[in-house]
Amino acid sequence: MTVFLVIIVLALLAVTGWQISKIFQLSKTHEADTDTSEVASDKDNRWNGILMLGFVIFLYVISIYCFWEYGKFYLPESASDHGSEYDTLMFVSIALIMVVQIITQGLLHYFAYKYKGKKGQKALFYADNNLLEAIWTIIPVIVLAGLILYGLFTWSDIMNINEDEDPMVIELYAYQFAWRARYSGEDNTLGKANVRFIEGVNQLGVDESDSYGEDDKIVTELHLPVNQPVLFKFRSQDVLHSAYFPFFRAQMNVVPGMITQFSFTPTITSEEMRQSEYMVDKVRRVNEIRNDKNKVLAATGESPLDSYEFEYFLLCNKICGQGHYNMQMKIIVESEEDYRAWIAEQESFSETMAKQNASDSENANAPTEEPAENQENSEQPQNDVAVVADNEQN
Repeated sequence: MTVFLVIIVLALLAVTGWQISKIFQLSKTHEADTDTSEVASDKDNRWNGILMLGFVIFLYVISIYCFWEYGKFYLPESASDHGSEYDTLMFVSIALIMVVQIITQGLLHYFAYKYKGKKGQKALFYADNNLLEAIWTIIPVIVLAGLILYGLFTWSDIMNINEDEDPMVIELYAYQFAWRARYSGEDNTLGKANVRFIEGVNQLGVDESDSYGEDDKIVTELHLPVNQPVLFKFRSQDVLHSAYFPFFRAQMNVVPGMITQFSFTPTITSEEMRQSEYMVDKVRRVNEIRNDKNKVLAATGESPLDSYEFEYFLLCNKICGQGHYNMQMKIIVESEEDYRAWIAEQESFSETMAKQNASDSENANAPTEEPAENQENSEQPQNDVAVVADNEQN
C-alpha cells in the first residue's frame, strides 16, 4: 500500500511539474518568427508517422523475442487422452489471433505513416463502399463461426463421458486448505455423503448406513492407473474451489452444495514424464536456480532448499483463502499392477469406522480411577460416620 501511495504522489508531482513548465513557456516573450500555436506542423506530423512505424516494428520484434525466449515455459505434451484436442484448439486460436494482429496492426501503423498530415493537402471524403464492408464483415463472421463450432465439438468430445468405457469413479473432496480422494472400491460406486455426517474420522461425511460406501477408500495421495478412464466427482466442504490438473489439461469448479464432474484418461506415467526431454531440462534449470539460492542461504546460516524432482499435482485454481497457495495433492500415474498393489494396502471406510467404534467402546467401558487425594477424601466421611456410631452405642 505504501508503494502504491508513493507512485501516486510521484505521478502527481510529475503532472504538476509539466503544467508549471507549460505556464512558464506561455508567459515568456517570443520572437516574431516563433510558432507558438498548438496546431501540429508538417515536422510534427512527419515525426509522429515515423514513430508509428517504429512502434509497430518494435511490437513485432518484442513478440518474436517473447515467443522464442519464453516458449520453453509452455506445458509439455498433454498427459491425458483428450489433451491433444485441447492443445490443438488453443494453438489454432493463437495462430488466427496472431495472423489478424499482424495484418491489422501493420496496416494501421503503415497508413498512419503514409497518410500523415501535410499543409495544403486535403483528405478525400469517402462515404462508403458496400463491397469492402461486406468483406470485412463476412470474413470475421465465417472465421469466428468456424472457431466457435470447432470449440463446441471439442468441448462436447471432452465433457461427454462414455459410460461404455466403465470409468473408475473417484471423488475429490476440497476443503480449506487441502484435498482428499475417495475411491469407489470394488463395486465402483461411491457411497452417499453429506457434510452433516462429518464427525471424528469420518472427515468426508460418508453415510455409514449406505452399503455402497463400505468399500470406499479415503486417501491423501491420488494414484491413477495409466490408460484407464477416470470419472472424477467433486465436492466442496466450505467455499468455491477449482480442481486444476495442468499436465492433464483439465479443470473443474468445486462448488459447495453440488457435485460437479470431469473425466479423462491419463496416458503418461509419472516416471515417463520425468524422463522426457522437456522435464529433464526443466528439472536441471530449477535445480541450478536452487543451488544458487542455497549458496546465499548457507552464507546466512539458513536451511538449504531441497533438490527439485517432478511430480504431478492437483492444485486449487481459485483464491479460496489465506492458505490457497499451498492447497495441492500429489498425483502418481503408474502401471495397472503398481496401482492394484497400492490400492490393496489402503484401508476401507468400513474398516476405519470399525476401528473408531471399537476405540470408542473401549473408552466408554474403561473404569475411571480416581486420584489418590479423591480416594482419601471419599474415605474420610465413612470413618467419621463409624466414630459417631460407636459413640452412640457407648
